[in-house]
Amino acid sequence: MTSAIFALADEYITSFAQLHPMAAGALGIKGDFGVASDLGPDAEAERAQLARGTLARLNALRSTGAADDLARLHMAERLESQLALYDAGEWRRALRVPYGFLQSLCSYVDLAPRGNEEEWGTTVARIRAVPEMLAGWRRTMDAGVSAGQTVAIRQVLEGAKQARRNADARVFDKHVESYGDGPRLRDITEAAEAAYAAFGDIAAYLETDYAPHAEARDGVGEERYLLHARHTLGAALDARDAYAWGWEELHRIEEEMAAEAVEILPGADVDEATAHLDSAASFTDHDAYLAWLVERHQSALETLDGVHFDIDPRLMRLDVELVHGSSAGSPYYTGPSEDLVRAGRTWWPVAERERFAVWRELTTVFHEGVPGHHLQIGQTKIAGEGLSRFAKVYGSLSGHGEGWALYAERLADELGWHTEPGTRLGMLKASAMRAARVVIDIGWHLDLPLPEAEAARHGERWNYDVALAVLRERGGIAAHRAHAEIVRYAGWPGQAICYKLGERAWLAARDEAAAAAGSDFDLKAWHTKALNLGPIGLDNLAAVLRG
Repeated sequence: MTSAIFALADEYITSFAQLHPMAAGALGIKGDFGVASDLGPDAEAERAQLARGTLARLNALRSTGAADDLARLHMAERLESQLALYDAGEWRRALRVPYGFLQSLCSYVDLAPRGNEEEWGTTVARIRAVPEMLAGWRRTMDAGVSAGQTVAIRQVLEGAKQARRNADARVFDKHVESYGDGPRLRDITEAAEAAYAAFGDIAAYLETDYAPHAEARDGVGEERYLLHARHTLGAALDARDAYAWGWEELHRIEEEMAAEAVEILPGADVDEATAHLDSAASFTDHDAYLAWLVERHQSALETLDGVHFDIDPRLMRLDVELVHGSSAGSPYYTGPSEDLVRAGRTWWPVAERERFAVWRELTTVFHEGVPGHHLQIGQTKIAGEGLSRFAKVYGSLSGHGEGWALYAERLADELGWHTEPGTRLGMLKASAMRAARVVIDIGWHLDLPLPEAEAARHGERWNYDVALAVLRERGGIAAHRAHAEIVRYAGWPGQAICYKLGERAWLAARDEAAAAAGSDFDLKAWHTKALNLGPIGLDNLAAVLRG
């Protein structure tokens, strides 16, 4: 018999999906909830009321065991954090570039099934819904203007660029071309043209109507930042302690990178080793790049299965797709649908690149794919009766998920997977970039001074140029990703820190378990336990793993 807490979790997911069909489709929630979401202020209030009422009912229910305890812990933490952001008016600042609503609209269409004529109808309906959803979103942005709660001008102008890029790149034409000359050709063509016109209108709205009201300062300040960090980490943040630790971690990684560079090219520094690798280890062909990605994803699945993880056969399929015309600078992952009909997928933006330096990207295969996001998110979907539906399809959080993905990168290094020249330096450079994210994100949003030695090199206070310099010089990020990354930090406060702080929490939890078990520690068993717990806020991670 389903417990009252699990029944409430199921009820919440169904009700949420009915109120937000776009999110339901993106998350792969099973059921027919329509296509277009109302993204206006009244609908935002209705979704908040659903969360508030669900939380009140949850607090009144009695637990019947450990599964209920876990479900309550996670569900309460997520709903409380969500409501804290809503009550602070953050819903009125509904613009985040490049990973936000404007990209989500495109992903929503891309994720639609297209196996038969009926499923193509879903694609057409999703494209046709774009203008309606943009109009509702605009009403919410206007509510922010009326309330004096607006986003920074950098986000506004970059958002306008992103909207216009969606139109100019004709992001849905690939679906029109893929469809061919079937009976829906006129419908899908007209829907795409209307969507492009709507994206163009939104770009003009942001530049002309909204921009005069935008905030001049990129940083959101400490009060807002801590609210966002609480939501992304699932933990209270000591921002100044994390800022100091971020610098220490960056220095540690830089020392390791210097040693690795010498191994690659005797006498070389990191920049020289990087230039050497970029000239020697690159693809110039999209097909070759995609074939490499597919092979590496599949190899990781086959190598891990039965050794360090027991991978369910349903997760052995992992799709890989190149993304053209996207403003996203970095790869990302979308999980399988609730019924597992839609497989997990990694997405790899190609931007305007003519060379693909894959020595840098092997570690990202492990991060986005296996043993990273695909294994963690996929295992949550198939965890059976031990997890609530809320945890399976809705309740993920960045600190838990991105922390695990960085743990996955570290695990791949521990397992000796970086055998090809430069790939371990690629892993270290990615780790340095994540450490740089911690200091940039906290320092910029809280307007903290740079440490004395760093100030002498980069400047005393944070701004866009200082943040870009630290990310390029110290984080070692590839040139094609740098600008998009900095814009992302400005528009998504508290998310960039989740990677390194989450990794720190996962490693501490594993170290604690290994110390307690001694010679009896079983890494595969620990991995199984960790993944079967589903998403958990970092405040509760160690205690739940300990229990």
